Amino acid sequence: MPLPPVTRDIFRNGMASLAAAVNLIATDGPGGRSGFTATAVTSVTDDPPTLLVCLNRTSSAAPAVMENKVVSVNALAPGHEAVSSLFGGKTPMEDRFAAARWIRGQTGAPLLEDALVSFDCQIIETVEVGTHFILMCRVVDVLAGDREEALVYFRRAYQAVSA
Repeated sequence: MPLPPVTRDIFRNGMASLAAAVNLIATDGPGGRSGFTATAVTSVTDDPPTLLVCLNRTSSAAPAVMENKVVSVNALAPGHEAVSSLFGGKTPMEDRFAAARWIRGQTGAPLLEDALVSFDCQIIETVEVGTHFILMCRVVDVLAGDREEALVYFRRAYQAVSA
């Protein structure tokens, strides 16, 4: 007997109970400067250092990310809620980047100057699953800050987590 399908609403409500780090993903290169907010980021392996990032295929950032093949993964801290919301909405790219200070990483990707930690990455593989691209990102540099609190998203709201 087949199992009943999990609906989109049931899945989304379940995911709201899964606390996740809030990250700004940014890119720059021939495809232009672009970025988005993501909670679907995780470590894959430390040899070689690789992260996984999920990107909605219909996102305004997707064309630039796919063409540039570089991204930064910038973990956010309390105080970054406003810039996170800008990168997660329909705000024009120029306005998103104007809301924070950036430095250029080794790959050319923008790194958030006051991030909890920034990973500078090359995209080495892309897989399409449903509505998203899964990006396998080789880490070429890590810049860790000294902040003691992280920003997470839990129950559809920002929360601070302390060490």
